[in-house]
Amino acid sequence: MARIAGVNIPTNKRVEIALTYIHGIGPTSAKGICDTLKFPRERRVSELTDSEVIQIREMIDGDFTVEGDLRREVAMNIKRLMDLKTYRGLRHRNKLPVRGQRTSTNARTRKGKAIAIAGKKK
Repeated sequence: MARIAGVNIPTNKRVEIALTYIHGIGPTSAKGICDTLKFPRERRVSELTDSEVIQIREMIDGDFTVEGDLRREVAMNIKRLMDLKTYRGLRHRNKLPVRGQRTSTNARTRKGKAIAIAGKKK
């Protein structure tokens, strides 16, 4: 099992798909990595040699922000918005949708389970 950026990537999947298991690498980035390193599309992780895994690891370490660093960066960005008391920061603090969605009817995922209000129905 190959370990890249602290993540065990699955061995039976294609390299392009397996790289998306790393937080911060999506399908486009994974495809770009494979194209840059000239791996065939149908190549499986189990077929990679140790030197090829090291090439992938070095490329990801050099060119991408992944896993813990990325999570920390996103958390710091949200914390900065909250400290500045921007509108988006206040929405994060109140656990409400941040990007302009309606909250009158939907937003149950973000707001949590609905709470019944007594005496509302008449």
